[in-house]
Amino acid sequence: MRTKVAVVYGGRSGEHEISIRSARSILESLDRGRYDVVEYFIDKNGKWSPSCILPEPGANGGIEVVFPVLHGTYGEDGTMQGLLELADVAYVGPGVLASSVSMDKDVVKRLFRERGLPVVDCVVLTRPNLDASEAPTKFGYPLFVKPANLGSSVGISKVRDASELRTAVELAAQFDRKVIVERAIIGREFECSVLGNDDVLASLACEVLPSREFYDYEDKYLLDEARIEMPANLPPDKMNALRRCAVEAYRAAGCEGMARVDFLLEAASGNLYINEINTIPGFTSISMFPKMWEYGGLTFGQLVDRLIELALERQAMKRATKFTR
Repeated sequence: MRTKVAVVYGGRSGEHEISIRSARSILESLDRGRYDVVEYFIDKNGKWSPSCILPEPGANGGIEVVFPVLHGTYGEDGTMQGLLELADVAYVGPGVLASSVSMDKDVVKRLFRERGLPVVDCVVLTRPNLDASEAPTKFGYPLFVKPANLGSSVGISKVRDASELRTAVELAAQFDRKVIVERAIIGREFECSVLGNDDVLASLACEVLPSREFYDYEDKYLLDEARIEMPANLPPDKMNALRRCAVEAYRAAGCEGMARVDFLLEAASGNLYINEINTIPGFTSISMFPKMWEYGGLTFGQLVDRLIELALERQAMKRATKFTR
């Protein structure tokens, strides 16, 4: 019997196009001898095609597991995960709570601090009060300005002086009501893939070598000029520390299934900082989440198989839990 898998992609976020590219790679990798695959595309206005949302709870049209390939808001932030919980269907990736807190850079920093994990200091602004004058007083320049709830470097600016700060804050505020202004870490950028439910594994990390001043949207997806060093050129003790930190960040956020943890290594101090955690990382042809596992011996297709297995394992555990008296 083939497992019926629904791939949901597109969505209303600023990462709509990246979602389509990720979904294409996943759809091409799914073994049709093993899976019965259906697609749900969500356009930028939120319309589903086929023109229906997943059926009512208990009548899921035979769908056994959903692979939500939705980056950013209305997909990676717990909203889609909540819908799938209501539909009582297994799904790939972290659950509602882990997805929502990991999406919010402010909230997840607080969780990491509580666990004693290293994060970059920041100031948090919310619309309509977007006065960022406290940040340069505390941290000096340069600064990074980011929407709190988005990915793929959409709406992010590097700010070098006061003349750029207001413009950067206004840009970030177009994408979210909450804006993060944080101290710039000058140094190296790393990514580490994490996989598992109770038993969690971290891949060897890779280093991102941007072609621009920082790893922005254009550098990630348009220019094809950034370089990746896989594995990262790090001493064994530093690599092991990074991998341990990735697992601790994953657990602190309550993740299951998968995530990618991004790090910054400050040149001046040698200190390692968690930059962010991504609960639905990219699956495009250039995305590092699958490439890191491929380096470790897990092909793209095998990785997708494992993610579906993890989703079904978690669903079985959930069904062993009582929800009524």
